[in-house]
Amino acid sequence: VQLVESGGGLVQAGGSLRLSCVASGFTFDAYAIGWFRQAPGKEREGVSCRAGSDGNTYYGDSVKGRFTVSVDNAKSTVYLQLSSLRPEDTAVYYCAAGACGRRWWDVTNFGSWGPGTQVTVSS
Repeated sequence: VQLVESGGGLVQAGGSLRLSCVASGFTFDAYAIGWFRQAPGKEREGVSCRAGSDGNTYYGDSVKGRFTVSVDNAKSTVYLQLSSLRPEDTAVYYCAAGACGRRWWDVTNFGSWGPGTQVTVSS
């Protein structure tokens, strides 16, 4: 199982970015894909989780209405569209494969992780 994120960068507050997570080595739609982020000195935070079985997608309260998950099954790629970015969105963003479960934000639900991509939002 391999996951690789890309698309991070430096953006001004109010701007947008699109992150990509390319998956390989497993049946893509058999697993949920979660997005997490970790800012310096803070715990890893759940951003979203898209269930592989039915495509239901969950979002954290801090990003709901601003971030959107989409999928290209042909490319085994999950996208995270980040809009209306704020300085507090600055973090390393990770995608992970596993299961959303009842607590989709729980990192222990996910067994495979990408190396992460840095997002920095300037004020």
